Order: sequence, then C-alpha cells, then structure tokens
Amino acid sequence: MEAGVRLSAGVSKWSIREKIWDYMETNNLADFPRPVHHRIPNFKGSREACHAIRDLDMFCRASEVKVDPDKPLEGVRLVTLQARKTLLVPTPRLRTGLFNKITPPPGATKEILRICATSQGVKVYSVPIGLDAKVQVELVVVGSVAVSEKGWRIGKGEGFADMEYAMMVSMGAVREDTPVITIVHDCQVVDIVEELLDDHDLTVDYILTPTRTIKTGCKRPKPQGIIWHKISYEMLERIPILKHLRYRENLAGKDVTLKDEHPGIPNALKAEESDENAKPGNAKLQAESTSAQIGHCHVGSDSSSTKSDTHGALTTVYVGNIPPGTRVSELKTALREFHASPLRLTWQGAQCRAFLGYADKMTAESVVSSLKGLSLRGHTLRVEMAKNQRNKGQVEINGRRNKPE
Repeated sequence: MEAGVRLSAGVSKWSIREKIWDYMETNNLADFPRPVHHRIPNFKGSREACHAIRDLDMFCRASEVKVDPDKPLEGVRLVTLQARKTLLVPTPRLRTGLFNKITPPPGATKEILRICATSQGVKVYSVPIGLDAKVQVELVVVGSVAVSEKGWRIGKGEGFADMEYAMMVSMGAVREDTPVITIVHDCQVVDIVEELLDDHDLTVDYILTPTRTIKTGCKRPKPQGIIWHKISYEMLERIPILKHLRYRENLAGKDVTLKDEHPGIPNALKAEESDENAKPGNAKLQAESTSAQIGHCHVGSDSSSTKSDTHGALTTVYVGNIPPGTRVSELKTALREFHASPLRLTWQGAQCRAFLGYADKMTAESVVSSLKGLSLRGHTLRVEMAKNQRNKGQVEINGRRNKPE
C-alpha cells in the first residue's frame, strides 16, 4: 500500500474517493483520461496489472467473462478476447440494456482485437444481450476507486457496478460463488472500515495491482438481487431495463415496492402490462405482439399473422440506420427490453430500416421517446414517427406506399 494515502478516523466514502483521486493526480500516477476525479482512475501500470489475470485458474477455466467498460480494464478485455472467451461488457450507464456481447469479425487480427477491447470497439463490434438470454457469467471484473485487502470496495459513487451485479443475480447470470476481481493501482488499496458498506455494495474476492495479487478471503455476502426499496421512480425511468426486471419479479411474487412509492404516485408497473410476456393468459396479445414478416415471409404461425391484420390502421414508427447484416431477431430483442414490442413489424433489412406499428399515437410517441439513443452493433438507430400515417394500415415513406407486414 502506498504510504502517502492515509485515511483518518471517521472518513466517509466520498472523502476516500477524494483522497485517492488527489493523490494520483499529485503524484502523476494517472494516465489518460485526466483528471481522474469522478472516474474509475486509469493508472500507470494498468496493462501489467490486467495481464496478471492470465495467471489465475479461475480466468483459465472461465468461458464467459463480464468486464466493466472502464479504461483501466481495457487490458483485461483484450486478454479475454485473445483467449477466445465470451466477453460481456455492460452498456454505458445501463441506458440501453444490461450487456453487450463483443463479437470480433471472423479472422480478426491482433490489431482488430485491440480495437474491440476499447470503448469505441465495444460500440462497433457488439450485439445486445437480452434479459432472457441464457448467460452464465463465470468471472466478474470491476473497476474501483478504492479497495481494502479485506475485499471492501468503493466505486466512483454512481452505483452502476453494484446495480449490474444485482441485475445479474436477478436474471440468474451469476452464482453465489462467482468470483469478483478488481484491478487497481497499489495506492488504491487502503484500509476501509466495514461500517461504510451498505447491503447493496459489491465486495471483491481478488485484487490485482501492478505488483501484487491479493486474495481477500472476503466472507461478506454479495448483493442477493435488486433491493427495490432503495430504487426510486427517477432511477426506474433512467434505467429502462429496471422496469422489465421489476415486472418479472412482481409476477414472481416478490416485494418490488420502490422507496418513493405511495398511493399518490401512479404505479410504474402499469407500464409493463403491454409486454408480450406480461399476461400469460392473453394468448391473442402474445400472438399479435410476436407477429412479424421478413420480406413477404411471415415469422410466427399463420394464425398469429392473420390476427395481426385485424388491427386495421396502426400508428407507425420508422427505424433507420440499422447496420447491414443485422437480423430481425436482434431488433426484436432490443424492443422487448424496452417494452416496445409492436403489434406489427415490417422488416426491410436490405434497406437498413424497419417499420413498427402501434395501436395509437400516444403509444408510438412514447416508444420513440424511450428508444432515443438505442444502438445495434455500435450504430445509433434513427427512431422517429413515420412521416405520413395512412388509413387501412398503409404507410407512405418518401412519396412511396409500403404495405406493413
């Protein structure tokens, strides 16, 4: 431990962060981006610390590894890709889902793999992973601002690493014994009193620094799932995937009361009632929601396709800038995550676009708002109301009529 980082009695989490950030800047221990304040610090020697993970049996055995998108963990992402393991990276600030799976192109060179490990590469060479995907993360790697040899961890204060882990628990993606590793500079290893930890805080099992590998032996239980009474409505709106998880856990009979929920506030669960899995008994709605066509070939049963035609005129949303090679299933997965499954979907992959049909204008406008910034394979999609709505289920785009499928 760096002797210069000293913590006085009664310090708070925030004062520990400030001391670490100040010390790293003052002693020139930080690399780009700087200043390190309010970040997971990228430190000098991060590459060596990251490469040390190759010596751990748990890394050698793992086939699916989740690594945070922080700059100092770039080396771990590269090592994971070089080892041909499945690399999962959380979406930034959980805005558009939980995970992206990094998918290097076939025959990727060492240079391409290096690009894939960067934040820009994560955007370009990735596909979203839905909540229903059969993911089994065998190793979790997180960034930290400070950590103790006992395994107590302090992040940058926004709680995303804790939230990501809780979400993985909720979707069954991690087990109780799934190891958690953090990678930091030696000066970031400090004494932290356990009293500063809350029940939602993630602890770590191993610490890698440029000079040491520390096994913490931490026995404190990790988060057992999302603690709903600590989630606010504002957070629910900021992280759309939370809505889906909350609805699923409510169906499972769990208490999902939010910390600011009371009779005077509309129940956020009502927003999930349109999800295709929300009402198991409503087979007609499920069939209509999953009906789609590719070209002139229906996806789904003939009966569901016929039923979708009974909707008549729908309000249509245009989705453009779809990356070439994208499959309709990828778009459908993303739409399900945002509870935006349409009653009708027209797929025009060759033209890099799709049209989504909804029951009314209010629903369509809400979808446009919630899908703002949605990306597939690193491309931000263009999502907007279709220019002209026609009766009898027709849409006019740029002066040409297209029949919704």
